[in-house]
Amino acid sequence: MPRVPKSIVRDVRRTLRAVFSRPSRVRRLIALGPRGWAATARYLVRVLPQADRALAAIRTRAQRIPDAALREQALASIDGKAYHVQGGCILATFLPRAAARRYVAIVAALETIYDYLDNLCDRLPGVPPEAYATLHAALIDALDERRAPIHYYRDGPHRDDGGYLRGLVDTVRDGLRAFPDYPAVRDRAVEVARYYADLQVLKHGPAGERERACDAWYARNRERFPGLAWWEFAAACGSSLPVFALIELAARERLDAHEIDATLAAYFPGVSALHILLDYFIDQAEDREHGELNFVACYPSSTDAVAHLRRFVASSIAHVRTLAGAARHRFLVEAMCVFYLTHPKVFEQRLDRESAALLRALR
Repeated sequence: MPRVPKSIVRDVRRTLRAVFSRPSRVRRLIALGPRGWAATARYLVRVLPQADRALAAIRTRAQRIPDAALREQALASIDGKAYHVQGGCILATFLPRAAARRYVAIVAALETIYDYLDNLCDRLPGVPPEAYATLHAALIDALDERRAPIHYYRDGPHRDDGGYLRGLVDTVRDGLRAFPDYPAVRDRAVEVARYYADLQVLKHGPAGERERACDAWYARNRERFPGLAWWEFAAACGSSLPVFALIELAARERLDAHEIDATLAAYFPGVSALHILLDYFIDQAEDREHGELNFVACYPSSTDAVAHLRRFVASSIAHVRTLAGAARHRFLVEAMCVFYLTHPKVFEQRLDRESAALLRALR
C-alpha cells in the first residue's frame, strides 16, 4: 500500500493545530453539536485516511512520468493542493462504506485532474493559450464516457506524461460506472465542468485582457445567473464542488430528479462561488507573487471583500437548508469555511481579523 506523503500529513496536522489553537474556531466546532461532532469524527477517522491513500497512489503514478517538467508539476499539484482532495471527499462521510470508498477514489482522481491541469496552465512555461481547451478536454472526457478520448497534449505542451493524464481519466470513468444512477446527473456535471474549462481559457490571458474577457463572459450569462460581479461568476465556475455533489447523489440508492435540480441550484453559483473565493482569500500573497488573477483582489477593498464573502456564507447556508440532505450539505459548507479560514496561510498573511468576521457569518 502506498505511503501517505509526509507533506500531506503535515498539512492536515498544521490545520488541525490552527483550528484548536484559536478559541473562536473551537467555539465554531462546538456549535456543530453532537451530530456535527460525530460527522467530524467519521470524516477524520474514515474518510480522510482513504483520501490520503488514494492520493498517495496517484502520487506514485506521478513519480513515473517520464518528462521531468510534467512530473514536477504533477507532484506539485498533489503536494501543494492535497487539501483540495481531502475537502472534496467530505460528502463521503455520509455514504455507506462501499459507496464511500468508490466515491473517494473518483474524487481523488478527478480533483487531481483539475489541479494538475491548473498547474500546467499556471506554472509550466511555454504552454500556448490554444492548448488550454485541449488539455481541459480531459476533464469532460472523465465525466462523459460517451466521448472518445483525445490526445490532450496535441496543442502543447509537447511532452510525454507516460499516460498519466489518460490514466486519471480512466480511473474516474471506471469509478462512475459503479454508480448506475450516474447517467441521471451526467449532463449537469458535464455542463458545470465546461464552465470550468471555459474559465481556464479566459483567465490565463494577459493582465487587463483576461479581466475584460471574463467580464464579457459573465455578460453573456448574466440573465441566467443574475446579481453577481463578473469575478464572482468566474469564481463559481472555478469550483469542482457542484460536480462532486452531483456524483454523491448518484452514489445513493434512491435518486430523485427534483433533488438533482435543487442540489445544483444550491451549489451553483452559490456554494461554488464561496468555495473558490475562500480559496483565493488564502492565496492572495501567492497570487501576487506569481502575477496571477485573484478574484478576492477584484473587490474595491478588503472591507468590501469581507462584506461580500459574508453574504455568500449566509446565502450558502440558507440554500443548503432547503435540500433533502440538508444536514450533510450544511456540514460541508461549515467544514469548508472552518478549514479555509483556519488554514496556516491565514495566519501567515495576518488575515486573522477578516477570517474571524467570516466565521461569525456561520449561523
